[in-house]
Amino acid sequence: MDLFNITQEEREISSHGMLALAHLGDSVYELMVRTWLITSSDLTNQSMHNEALKYVSAEAQFDAFQRIKDILSEEELDIVRRGRNARTKTVPKNVSHAKYHIATGLEALFGVLWLSGKHTRLNTLFEYIVR
Repeated sequence: MDLFNITQEEREISSHGMLALAHLGDSVYELMVRTWLITSSDLTNQSMHNEALKYVSAEAQFDAFQRIKDILSEEELDIVRRGRNARTKTVPKNVSHAKYHIATGLEALFGVLWLSGKHTRLNTLFEYIVR
């Protein structure tokens, strides 16, 4: 993000805290996973829930970041870094702190892209993740 040529829209999005953006991004990411599962498979409700958990856990989101990190722009990587560095009060017991923070960074990226209306970019990243 070029701080000297920041648009009003980017300024407004940046005014939200990274954890708020990650919270939104978590919802966007989960909605994309559930939509993808419904449209690409014939699962029962319980099977769909179990399959979705394979994608939306912090561990899975860390793996998702590993899949897309090489295609992210510098601006997107900066968002992930800022999300990763946001202070969280709790970390789940079943994942390392480092992986949890990277997952938070990925969620922040999805939140920023959603608020920015960059849905094509979201879809591109998601396709890399679920390949």
